[in-house]
Formats: sequence, structure tokens, C-alpha cells
Amino acid sequence: MEKAPGTMAELTEQNVGEEKRRRRSRKGETRRAEILAAAMRRFAEDGYQNAAIGDIARDVGLSLPGLLHHFPTKVDLLLAILAKRDLDSADFIGHYRADLSGLLEGMVEIFRRNAGMTEVIRAFAILNAESLMKDHPAKAWFLDRATEMQQHIAATFERAAAEGAIDAGIDAKAMAAELIAVMDGLQMLWLRDPDRFDMVGGLEAYVIRLLASLGLKE
Repeated sequence: MEKAPGTMAELTEQNVGEEKRRRRSRKGETRRAEILAAAMRRFAEDGYQNAAIGDIARDVGLSLPGLLHHFPTKVDLLLAILAKRDLDSADFIGHYRADLSGLLEGMVEIFRRNAGMTEVIRAFAILNAESLMKDHPAKAWFLDRATEMQQHIAATFERAAAEGAIDAGIDAKAMAAELIAVMDGLQMLWLRDPDRFDMVGGLEAYVIRLLASLGLKE
């Protein structure tokens, strides 16, 4: 008599195999997160161009081949970091962009969060500056991100104008560029002296003045 498929023994073996695969997957995800965190630290200290992938491997207790198993090149490491940054930012953009007051106040909250991640923000500021170099692997990402941010902010100003919440004569693109410039400038001052410069307070003060000038807040 032939053994019927799906016996208890077979099902148990299948479940055990699936659990092992899940454990390996979780372990691999944890290791990848550790590598990305170490890479961020190295990029913050040395810049992307000068950071050595061998140093990143040693920082997480891996051999170079062990790290290359997860990220075959330094460019792959960089792109994974940028992809994670995209995911972290997506919820903020989607949640706040429909309402101008909420967008501006939400940006203050982002600054407040960033103030607790000095090394991460420093790494991205360095990468942003390095991406101005010809053929830098992050050049397109930073250009797309800046363009998208300006478009989202401008669209929010345009909706507010169309709804009569602010003056219809407002130049939405110019306002978006101004806001981005203020944020970038405050962040750079803070990165140079984070213990003495209050970038959150600086942006809060700017937003209060801007909301008042737009007639959105007393």
C-alpha cells in the first residue's frame, strides 16, 4: 500500500524546514542591518569616497568575503542605505503634504527626530555634498529626492492657494525652494556645532513667522 501524501511525518519535516529558513532569514536581516549601521558610521566619519569596505567588515566582526556575501560592492551598500532612507521618509511625505500647516509643523517634527540621529544626518549631509561630483553613484538619488521634495512642497502651497487659504499670488515653487534652503542651512549650522546650535528652535521660529505671514496662524 502506497503512503498517502501529506503524512504527519512529512508535514512535521516540512514545518521544521520552513522554521529553519525563517530563522536564517531573520538572522540575515539582522546582520544586514548591522552592516548598514556600520557603513553609515564609516560614511559619516570618512565620507563615501574614502570609506574602506574592509573597515566596515571589521566593524561588524566579519571577514571581507562575509560582508560581500550580503553586499557585493560598496555601491550596493550605499544604495541599500538610500533605499532605507526612502522608506523612512515615505510615511512623512504622504501624511503631511496634503495640508500646508501640517506640512510645515511636520517638518519641525522631522527636525526634532533628526536631532537625535546626529551621525545619520551627518552621513547623509556628506553623501549629499559628495554626490555633486561627476559619476558619483548617489548623484541621481539626491537629484531625484531634491526635485521630488520641491514638487511636493510646491503642490501643497498650490492647493492652499486654490482653496483660498493663502494668497493666490504666492509663487509656490519659490516658497518650496526657500523652505528647503532654510532647512538645509539650519541643518548645516547644527552639524558644525550640535551642542550649541538649536536647529529645531530655528526652524520652529521660521515656521511661526511663515505661518503668520501667510495668514494661517495668529
